[in-house]
Amino acid sequence: MTRLISVDSHVKIVPEQIKAKMPARYHAAWDDAVEAERAKHREEMGGVDPSVLAAGFSHEAFTNPGYYDPTERLKAMDRDGVDAEILYSEVSAFRHYPFMREGWMEASEAFNRVMLDFASVDSSRFVPAYQVPLIDIDFAVGQVKALAAEGARAVHIPTFPAEVGLPEYHDSRYDPVWATISESGMSISQHLGLVQSLWDLFRRDPTPQKGIFTSQPALRLAETIGFWILPGVLARFPELKIVLVEPSLGWVPFYLDMLDSMADGPYDFPALDDKPSSYFHRQMYLTFVDDPRGLAHRHELGVDRIMWSTDFPHPATSWPNSQSVVEKNFAGIPEAERDLIVAGNAAALYGL
Repeated sequence: MTRLISVDSHVKIVPEQIKAKMPARYHAAWDDAVEAERAKHREEMGGVDPSVLAAGFSHEAFTNPGYYDPTERLKAMDRDGVDAEILYSEVSAFRHYPFMREGWMEASEAFNRVMLDFASVDSSRFVPAYQVPLIDIDFAVGQVKALAAEGARAVHIPTFPAEVGLPEYHDSRYDPVWATISESGMSISQHLGLVQSLWDLFRRDPTPQKGIFTSQPALRLAETIGFWILPGVLARFPELKIVLVEPSLGWVPFYLDMLDSMADGPYDFPALDDKPSSYFHRQMYLTFVDDPRGLAHRHELGVDRIMWSTDFPHPATSWPNSQSVVEKNFAGIPEAERDLIVAGNAAALYGL
């Protein structure tokens, strides 16, 4: 059996779990922030009930107790033939903090304790991606240092900072954070997310499960690649490692070629001392679930830049058939390359 490490799997965490680990004096502020975020989300969705959409997907993984129970999760992984997982919360706490005048730091610490509690059941198989808010730089630096001291290996930050009221990541205010993460050896995770401009498409999409809308977010990670590379963030912090979670693979070689062509032509990128794609090949990683077309471009991307995932328990998940899905995806691909992509790269990056 092939060793598999999933670099994108999900844990069901609910706001009440976070609240339970916060000081009582901040409970009301947290409740208000949760409701404010829900109200905003309902407005963005044009009044559509998210549970109605979810009902259109009947995948067994949604009801598997491993979604929320770590002991059961190990059983689900064993059933799937998966050795270890990088874990992301279903609660994007970043979207709650801007609604809190006080207590957001305590909420952030509470969120990370919930993730730590889940992972502590088997730290050799669970690697949490801890969410670090970047509202206050001194707090973020301190939190990164504390997480690193506890053995954390992945820092999760908002994929689109403007969506949570923050400057873009080339702003010099973030330099202490990037320096601290670089020194720690941890990687930065940026998970596929939704941007406000896509909600208009959501409201216009006539398909039952909003398939047109759902097909778009992965492509929006082109913006994320551009912001890390072209303004020179990766050039200034050559030890910084960025993991783009859930973009798939096939479209990325085209985008990198386009950036290189722009740099060779009339576009000026004064912060760069090499072609844009070189920074990607040195410092960025991509994840995928089921993308044989993208794997055909693995040498253009670099076999050391690609990592596999189950995306448990989302509709695209390979669970509980990951071994056969991997076998299908890697038909005709040398075993050494397969083993790097489905486990070796993740093992090196996350110290597994």
